[in-house]
Formats: sequence, C-alpha cells, structure tokens
Amino acid sequence: MTIEGLDENGYIAREGSLNRVPAEFTPVVAAARALIAETFGDDRLHSAYLYGSIPRGTAVPAVSDLDLLLALRREPTGADRADADALEAGLDTAFQQVNGVGVLLFSTETLLSDLERHDLGWFVACLCTPLLGEDLATTLPRYRPTPLLARETNGDLGLALPRWREQYATAATDAQLRKLSRAVARRVVRSGFTLVMPRWGGWTSDLTRSAEVFARYYPERAEQMTLAATTARTPTTDPTVLTLLIDELAPWLAAEYTTVHGHKTPRP
Repeated sequence: MTIEGLDENGYIAREGSLNRVPAEFTPVVAAARALIAETFGDDRLHSAYLYGSIPRGTAVPAVSDLDLLLALRREPTGADRADADALEAGLDTAFQQVNGVGVLLFSTETLLSDLERHDLGWFVACLCTPLLGEDLATTLPRYRPTPLLARETNGDLGLALPRWREQYATAATDAQLRKLSRAVARRVVRSGFTLVMPRWGGWTSDLTRSAEVFARYYPERAEQMTLAATTARTPTTDPTVLTLLIDELAPWLAAEYTTVHGHKTPRP
C-alpha cells in the first residue's frame, strides 16, 4: 500500500510538476522563465526551480505567491541579489494573478553540500520543480520521512523566536502584522508536521493536512495548530492570535522539537 506523499518504494515523492500549474498562472511561469534566463544567463545560472502552491496545482489567483529558487554557479553576490529583487518586483507588478514574488539564491556548491544534504538538498529534490537548466535532483539521494530529515529541516525553530518578537514589537502597519502572522504561522505548522512526520511515516505540504496529522499526536495542542493553519492562509492583525503563536505555541514547539529530534546542525 502506498503511503501518503511517498512513492511505491517509500521515498518522498516530488510533489510539483509544470503539468500541474493552473492555467491562470501559465503566463506568469513563462514570463519568469524568460526573465530569469535573460537576467542571469548561462554564465551565472546553473538551474532554476518553482516551488509552492503554483507547481502543486493548488494556487489561487490574486492570493498565492510565486516562489522561485535559483541555483547559481558561484556564491550569490550583492549584485545577484539586486537582480533577483528587480526580477521579483517586475513579475509582481506585471501579473495580478500573484500576490508577491520571492526568489531564493544559492550556489550549487551549497545546495549539494553534505551540510545541506537533508535540508536545502532535500528541498530541491522533493519540493522544487525544475524550470530551467540541469536538475540538481539527479545528483541528490532519495529521501524518507526520517528523524534525521525532521531534525535538519526544522530543528532550528528556536532561533527564529527572538527575530519574530522583535518584528512584532516594531511592526508599525497592518501590512507588516499580516506579513509576520503569515510567516510565523506557516513555519509553525510546517514544524509541527515535521515534528510528528517520522511517527506518521508520510509526507504532505498541505497546511490543513499538516495540522490534522500533528493533532493525532498532540491533541492538547490541536486547536492552537488549527488556528495557525488558518492564519497561514488568512493572515491577521489580531494581537491575541499573534501573541499565542509567537509567545506560546512556537516556544513550546521549539522545546518539544529539541527534546524529540535534537538541534539542527549549526550553520556558519
């Protein structure tokens, strides 16, 4: 029997495909491909990838964002980041279908490194859809929902807490609060899922499903995690919700994660 999110051999199945891109987003993806190639060229760009709801086929026009990862032939520079920022702004302005564009930049050396094998490497191999260039997944291993994968993907949640608290304390607009609530809620739900992922034995990127799976193992926190999943989809400015996420659920989750899986390998 095939387990949810896994292939017939028990490995996490790559979840996205260009064939799943909704028709409304096809022009956006085509423009992104052309603009990436034009901006970065073969001298800088090794490969480019889509990830998130658009390649999963679950994107909602005017609600979902466009998420891109670029693998560069060398370590990203300030000039590379500036070009990526301009690419983000250009696509976001040109297409009303997307509610924001994000571009991650990494070198192929980093993505293929032993240190990132069970974090960024897994991310590319399982959660990213090839858009341009040679697919790095062909040189990466297959992955199972193991405690090692849980530790290396989200075993550093505690490091985010001081930053979230500072951002909450200094947020001056509703837009900033909504952006923060969305980011915190997404990270909390995904961390909640990977906390229990090895026990459950499958994989999902769906936030509602992630909260449901988490609730099987921590029913006393089910209501809070359901609220986090709702906030991830519908950001809020409600101080009660933000305080619960940042000062109650996230700290508990970070401590429980360390107890169950340990700390993520420190990065330089």
